[in-house]
Formats: sequence, C-alpha cells, structure tokens
Amino acid sequence: MKEVLDTVEVGRPRREPKEPQFLNPEQAEALIEQAREQGVELLGEGGLLKQMTRAVLERALAEELTDHLGYEIGDPAGIGSGNSRNGYTPKKLHTEAGTLDLEVPRDRAGTHEPKIVRKGQRRLAGIDKIVIGLYAHGMSVRDIQTHLLDIYEIDISGDLISKITDAVLEEVREWQARPLDPVWPVIFLDAIICKVRDAGTVKNKAAHLAVGVGVDGKKEVLGIWVEHTEGAKFWLRVMNDLKARGIEDVLIVVCDGLTGLPTAIEAVWPDAVVQTCIVHLTRASLRWVNYKDRKRVAAQLRLIYAAPTEQAAKDALDAWTDSEIGRQYPAIKRQWAAAWEQVIPFFAFPPEVRKVIYTTNMIESINYQLRKITKTRGSFPTDDALIKLLYLGCREMGRTTRAGRGGRSSYNWKTAMNQFDIMFPGRLDNA
Repeated sequence: MKEVLDTVEVGRPRREPKEPQFLNPEQAEALIEQAREQGVELLGEGGLLKQMTRAVLERALAEELTDHLGYEIGDPAGIGSGNSRNGYTPKKLHTEAGTLDLEVPRDRAGTHEPKIVRKGQRRLAGIDKIVIGLYAHGMSVRDIQTHLLDIYEIDISGDLISKITDAVLEEVREWQARPLDPVWPVIFLDAIICKVRDAGTVKNKAAHLAVGVGVDGKKEVLGIWVEHTEGAKFWLRVMNDLKARGIEDVLIVVCDGLTGLPTAIEAVWPDAVVQTCIVHLTRASLRWVNYKDRKRVAAQLRLIYAAPTEQAAKDALDAWTDSEIGRQYPAIKRQWAAAWEQVIPFFAFPPEVRKVIYTTNMIESINYQLRKITKTRGSFPTDDALIKLLYLGCREMGRTTRAGRGGRSSYNWKTAMNQFDIMFPGRLDNA
C-alpha cells in the first residue's frame, strides 16, 4: 500500500480547458483495488482516504522545505550551504478525512515557514467551514462535537468550536456597517423573540430584522439589531444607522405596530409611508377571540382589509362593530381604530400591488428559517452570540449581500414598480 501512495505526485496542474486531474481514473481504480486486496477500508481510521491525505500533505511539506533549502535530499550542493534538514516534528492535524498524525520536516536554522500547514496550525480551513456550516444550521457546540467525532473521527474541544465561530464576529461587524443602496422601494421590519442571558438572568429579547426589497425586486437583509431600549429612542437609532450607511429614501416601511417606529421613520425619512402589517394586526385581534369563534371572526375581519376602497373598509369596520359577534369583542375595534392611519395606505394601490406591501409575509420565509435554527438553543450567552447565529443563518440563505439577492423577484414586482413610479414621482430616479 505504501508503494502505491508513494507514487502519488503533487504538482501544479497544466492550463487546460478542462479541470485538471492529478489522479486519472485508471490510477484511482488501481489504488482502490489494491486497498481492497489488502483489506484497507476507503474511509475511517486507517482508511485509504486518510492515508492518501497524509501522504499528499507530507509530500507537499517535504517539497516546500526542498524549495526553501534550494537542494534535493542527498544533493552535494547542500554541503556547506549553511542550512540543512533536521528531522521531523510530529503534529496532529484535523482535516475532513479525520485527525492525521503528520511528520513535519524542519530545517536546522529554523528559518523555514511552511505555507501548506503553518506553524501552530491544528486544522485545515475545511474544518472551519464544516463547523461554521453546522453551527449556522442550529447545531449546538455539543452536537457539533458529536457530529465531528462520529462522521470525521475528529475530537475537538468545545472551546475550539467557540473560537472558530467567534471568528465570524468580525465579519458580522463589517456586514452591519456595509454601505447600502440610496433608494429602497420597500423595507420590512419584523422581529423574532429569543432568550438571552443578561446580568445573570435569562430574558426574552427581540432581534429585529430589516429586510429591503431593491428596485430589482430581490430581498436583502439590511441589518440585525437586538433591542436594549423600547420605543422611539431604539427605532431612531436603527433608522439613523441605516441612513448613515447610505439609505437616503424609502417609499414604504411595512411593520408590526411597533411603539415609536412611525415617529422615528418620519424623523429620518419624512416622505416614507408607514404600513401596518395586516396579518400581524389580524393575529393580534384573534388573541381576544375564543377558539370556537376564530374562523368566523377571521372571515369578517377579511372583509375589512380586502375592501376595494378606504371608505368601504371603514364601513366594514363599522358594520363589524355593530354586529352581534363584534359586540362580544370590543377590544378588536379599539385595536383597528388605533392603527387605522397605518392600515389605510395600501388602499391607494390595486389589489395585485397590495399583496406586495400589506404584510410582512415577504420576510416570513426568512424568519421561519431563523426560528428553526434558534429554537434548538435554550438561551444565548450574549447578544453577540444571538446576532452571530442569525447572521450565519441569513448567510446560508444567501440574503446578506447585494450579490446574494439571487432567485426570482417578488410576485407582481414589475406591476408594483410601475405603480410606485406614479404614486411617488421622481423618487425612484436615483435608485
């Protein structure tokens, strides 16, 4: 087996139209066949893949040292050169093939700095990607440890996993400060509630997401903020943050009746329209309703927000108030009346455009995925830990950058953009 592994050469691929192959199919077949004859498994401890990975890395490390010294092993040119080979240093290296016991060659002068496996390096970059990927899918540190041990036969500590994922925090800070487009037709604001440890106690905290829909109709997560203070002060900070990053104008902001938000939006973007999420308002209304009445009440509330005009919606609300079931739940009328100024903006648009702006369902798909990865955690030790996981979740969905806006545009987006251009003349010109 060793003789076959010794024939594996590491070199630079030739520039060819097709992707170069270091090991052709015939060589690979012969290698696998010999492994089977000698009873060597392809995977696992002592398997072919692990032996090949070790052989390739050690050969590459030896070539690096040869290049540094300037002469091959046994070459007389090395006599009197001032530096020479000086044995090997054992190193454990975590790789996708498992944990390898490498023999790293060293030089007598100690001037060689390996590039393929650097001094002090204990894992290949692929392991970091695996750990971050598992973490982004909601696995706990303990689950990741178990997975790496079972699948890759790699035993690493929880502290190392935390260090790997904490390295993402600098990327998060850069992402949170990245410049944004100057004009956004629609921005949706919503929150997910998570448990975060704060001052020795576990509290429910709201992680607010701003999701913008660009002129191309593609969604992009603009930022994540964990709420520390309630009301207008918090929202003014968020709006000022978005404006400082380049957002000069927003046509419509869709949100769930958040205290102080309309005031903050008006202070930063005075021409923006604030639209209450009708779905959230309906859900809040149904909290007052007995279970047996919910379908009936939901159907009657639909008559309000599905009305063709603002006046027809107001008439439907009055009719609800005077109905038998409406008198049973007077709190619903108070909720709708209090939010009415933020309920009615979407009546200015045709039905096909209303579907774009009257609900935060535009970001419900994003929040659904984020709730899946956060619900497995009992609580988060810090706000940063929560933001880190939410960011990684968004990154996995491809929603964290302008280039990551892939996929189809929002439904009926071209129709909506033409309506926006008429309703908000000139404001999309700089988009």
